[in-house]
Amino acid sequence: MKKIILAALALCVMAVSVPAAEFGPAQYAITDDDGTPMTNFDLSQALLSRLAALPGAFAVGNPKGDVTLRQFYDLNCPYCREAAADIDQLLRSDKNLKLVFMPYAVLSVQSVRGALVEVAVAKMVTPERFVEFHRRLYAARGVIDGSRALAVAQDMGLDTKKIIAVGETPETLAVLKQSSDFGNAAKLVATPDYVIDGVAILGHPGLKPLQKVIAAVRACGKVVC
Repeated sequence: MKKIILAALALCVMAVSVPAAEFGPAQYAITDDDGTPMTNFDLSQALLSRLAALPGAFAVGNPKGDVTLRQFYDLNCPYCREAAADIDQLLRSDKNLKLVFMPYAVLSVQSVRGALVEVAVAKMVTPERFVEFHRRLYAARGVIDGSRALAVAQDMGLDTKKIIAVGETPETLAVLKQSSDFGNAAKLVATPDYVIDGVAILGHPGLKPLQKVIAAVRACGKVVC
């Protein structure tokens, strides 16, 4: 346990929670709900190949969707909490969207502990049940840590002993470390972050801007037509 906690401390690095663009220029004309440009940029092919191989990717929605949106999030990022409602709305309204949750537990040890439980849960349930678990995590206020995540799992009737056994292993921690290492390499210095069509978007632009980007990818194969 002590080794797991020490390793969790090492994951808490440079990312911060942000509402919109604060980390550099916008390569493409993507704005938030207020029209503020969002920091965004192309990821290299090497990074995209690395992204595709990350073990912590939890795909939900339409597994054969025509557009894939990846969200990097920290359970205790306030803007990730706000974004959760928009992400939920996307899932409910867009039946052709493949959404991939990418745990990015970098803000606190509590975030890492909660994410360890979340990774374990993802290995045990269907995508639909994982969405339910993810939704319930954000339902109440306060810090989301391992105890709170386990309480949600218990309320859902899941085997918490098995979750603890799976969550508190070096292999599960390695899942979070790989996501953290990727985020550092890709300069994902905010939470939440999105990757769509090879483009990273730093911060949460809002529901309508995300829908606009998704529509553009469908229409012309680019984030902005």
